[in-house]
Amino acid sequence: MQKLFDEVNTLDERCYNEFGLSEDILMEHAANGIANFIRSNFSKESRITIVCGSGNNGADGLALARLLYKEHKVKIFYAKTPTSKMCMLQMERVHAIGVETTRELNPCDVLVDAMFGTGFKGTLKNEMKSVLQTINKLQAYKIACDIPTGIMKNGLCNENTFKADTTLTMGALKKSMFTDKAKDFIGKIQVLNLGVARSIYEKESSWNLLDSSDLELPFRAAKNTHKGSFGHLAVLAGDKAGASMMSGLSALKFGTGLVTIISDKEPYNMPYSMMYSPQKPTNTTALALGMGLGVDYSTTKLTAFLDNKLPVIADADIFSMPSAITILQRENLVLTPHPKEFISLLKLTKLASITVQELQNDRFKYTKLFCKQYPKVTLLLKGANVIIGQSEEFFINANGTSALAKGGSGDILSGLIGALLAQGYSCLHATIHASLAHTKLVQDYVGADFSLTPSDLIHGIGNL
Repeated sequence: MQKLFDEVNTLDERCYNEFGLSEDILMEHAANGIANFIRSNFSKESRITIVCGSGNNGADGLALARLLYKEHKVKIFYAKTPTSKMCMLQMERVHAIGVETTRELNPCDVLVDAMFGTGFKGTLKNEMKSVLQTINKLQAYKIACDIPTGIMKNGLCNENTFKADTTLTMGALKKSMFTDKAKDFIGKIQVLNLGVARSIYEKESSWNLLDSSDLELPFRAAKNTHKGSFGHLAVLAGDKAGASMMSGLSALKFGTGLVTIISDKEPYNMPYSMMYSPQKPTNTTALALGMGLGVDYSTTKLTAFLDNKLPVIADADIFSMPSAITILQRENLVLTPHPKEFISLLKLTKLASITVQELQNDRFKYTKLFCKQYPKVTLLLKGANVIIGQSEEFFINANGTSALAKGGSGDILSGLIGALLAQGYSCLHATIHASLAHTKLVQDYVGADFSLTPSDLIHGIGNL
């Protein structure tokens, strides 16, 4: 797990004021980090073009050019004339040793974007648009210095954003790198050391990035057990019983001892491994609802199903029903809406009346708003990058891929969360580890990304 920050200027200031590290020292470490990446991954014959802006991001690029000069075939392209103090100083240094400059953006092996970094404010002049359009078309391995040009502090992206293969970011991870919109531009991410260990450079943060290694799978340590030892998940079935059965099957595969589908009539083609009942079993340890429920599901039956204090995973259709307001008062509740469902929930709770586009433009803001209003609820907001929040703690799972963009994937996630709730996990831990398991299933899938089905996900659970 890694910390995420809105900005790192205050962290740089600590280096200056508390650790006696100058701006020049930090810049040398940043440039050396990029240089070492290039040395490790590209031959000395590689042609390297460094596109520099006028500020300190451009200064990083110029320092990089100086470090690589005579080791590689390095050229500097000035997208803007240096204006910051550090950029002008670094320009003097590269010119003093004779680094070549170019006025043309020609094909190369490695292209480094050192134009704006985190200083990008959202607008580009025509000449800068032309530069970005040209370099995005060039066949080269593309490296972003700190963050791709075009990504703003809030994570929104300019239409001409630099598309990086790798982003080498300075000192610490920035939240803006993990918006849904940034995912197509950020590439692989590596954090560079600025002269002190990250544990010293970083401060506390309420936002965290989940790593695949954070996953904790259900572990059956005790030997004297039976099926009731590992929980009983009751899954409420509605109009589309297939959705609830997919959730039930994934829960059973993820360690739940018993799973019962709750329905007035036995669903068609009911799997032998699950039970069916019109009533919630007395030994139920967790509830799952919403998947394929239908918006016209009986309020009376829903109220009866929820007349208890059991932990609940709620998804899908529940977010369009007035009953959602009542459910929000529960002590142990996990909600897993996709963007359209979340804006419906925000409207029901009178927290905001916004469009999906407005939500996607600031997912962090609205997640934080909801979690502040309902601090006992665990929220998982689906998207290209999943956001999980509870009270003042937030986590991003950026491990998912477009392979999950298929009907039924969310039902599997609900089942995974339900499985852990039934086995006694807290709501936050169940959500984090189920989400990580969900994305690992995709990472482990052998096949074309477009071919993944819910059945493939369920089958893969046994190999986690």
